[in-house]
Amino acid sequence: MVTVRFAPSPTGYLHMGSARTALFNWLYARHNGGKFLLRIEDTDKVRSDKKYLDEILKDLKWMGLGWDGDLIYQSQRFDLYKKEAERILSAGKAYREGEAIIFKVESGRTIEIDDMVHGKITFNTDEIKDQVMIKSDGSPAYNFCCVVDDAQLGITHIIRGDDHISNTPKQILFYEAFGLIPPKFGHMPLMMGTDGAKLSKRHGGVSVEEYKKEGFLPEALANYLILLGWSPGEDREVISLEEAVKIFDIADISDVQAKFDVQKLRWLNGEYIIKKKTEELLPFVKEHLLAGGVNVSKLSDEYIIKLINLYKIRVKTLSEFVELTDCFFKDDFIIDEKGKKKYLVKEQNKKNINIFADKLEDLEEFSHENIEKTCRRLAEEKGLKAGDIIHPTRMAISGKMQGAGLFEMMEVLGKSKVLKRMRDAAG
Repeated sequence: MVTVRFAPSPTGYLHMGSARTALFNWLYARHNGGKFLLRIEDTDKVRSDKKYLDEILKDLKWMGLGWDGDLIYQSQRFDLYKKEAERILSAGKAYREGEAIIFKVESGRTIEIDDMVHGKITFNTDEIKDQVMIKSDGSPAYNFCCVVDDAQLGITHIIRGDDHISNTPKQILFYEAFGLIPPKFGHMPLMMGTDGAKLSKRHGGVSVEEYKKEGFLPEALANYLILLGWSPGEDREVISLEEAVKIFDIADISDVQAKFDVQKLRWLNGEYIIKKKTEELLPFVKEHLLAGGVNVSKLSDEYIIKLINLYKIRVKTLSEFVELTDCFFKDDFIIDEKGKKKYLVKEQNKKNINIFADKLEDLEEFSHENIEKTCRRLAEEKGLKAGDIIHPTRMAISGKMQGAGLFEMMEVLGKSKVLKRMRDAAG
């Protein structure tokens, strides 16, 4: 059975590159009906922190990447690593240096792997120094404990980033020392920024947590990471995890570096927001409203759903939703100063707002259809363009030059609030 693993270190949040590694391992396991295991590399007791582990696990679940079986913690397996190191020591393949146990690397050998992504890669052992298995403080060295764990867990395929290629021959030496056949290796090119530099904050963000807070949907983030190095073909860009599982083949992963483009991710996220049912967006939106200081407990789901329907085609992230809809939750909303000067300073605009407010007073049914009819009738009576009334009114009730349809906004805000804001703005 195909068995893969993802092995995060709880010394920081889940990096986008690590999330992609987890995703491709998960896809490979699910496509082949195999197992996706999670091993926690927490041997660094000083830097490891439970808060990071909790967030990593939460982020994986959020993205839909469930794992099989129990978590494996390397920090709980020190005795096993020491026992296995002493087994190699007893076989004469290692030596002690104080409290440390060090593996003797045979010189003059060529190690060859058939990488699932890059094809044949060769290494010369003359370029590899003797390898520490157990450090002088009793903790295991990375390459050694990885092999002990992977062998015991029955890992058949190791899919990871190119930055691990140099570790591969060292690990193969340990497999040989144990008399085991190594798993298949596949090394994916790393993600870079659009400028070709190493992915960093200036390219938009580095951790899954940052993108969650920004208001990206898990499906969109997973979809975008899938496209970084692999393609479903036929120029498709929108694909669900379920669809990807059916057609994923690691042999199709590109062997060139993938460029992370946050603008493309934003576009893709906007597509997912538009297509997602409003009721499904509701819990995500409420979460972001709460984070933005809105007391959602005082709002009905029906009210928020109306706003989602108004704005879902206008936002690329859910944090934008919070910014664009502040006028629906408070009267001291942010006012665009440029828009204020353009639309709320001229006396004629103030006069038009007041006249429009007078006309709206007479409406018994404050629906967007009736509001629009009133506006266009007034514009015709006064010989104005409808925009001469619409733009100043939008600024008066929302403080913004752009947004959802004005008449729909006015209906949701309600007659009394709309008229008060219009009167206040008109002076």
